[in-house]
Order: sequence, then structure tokens, then C-alpha cells
Amino acid sequence: MNSQRAKEIMEASHLIQVQYHGIPVYLQKIHPEQQTATIFPLDNMEHEQIVDLEGLSE
Repeated sequence: MNSQRAKEIMEASHLIQVQYHGIPVYLQKIHPEQQTATIFPLDNMEHEQIVDLEGLSE
């Protein structure tokens, strides 16, 4: 996923499902300069992590 699409998803007025290598996640913040995002799995909100945007998909 590119950083522009990730930003669009975060700003959307409706929920858009996003996965990180098949795991449903919540996008918390996009870091376009590093091509990364801060996410957490929907089933474990305390497991915040920074991941490559390439691993994200709709």
C-alpha cells in the first residue's frame, strides 16, 4: 500500500478494512518519509507496532 492510500483510509468517514500480512489491523499513524505506519491488531490493541507500508493491504 502506498502512503497516500493509507492516509485516505485513515481520513475516510467509514471503516475500511486493512490487513497486515492477513491480520486485521487499525492504522494509527502514517510515516510517509520512512514508508511505515504505526498499527495495532484489532484483537490486541495493546500491541502497537511500526511496520512497512508494503505489508498492508485492503
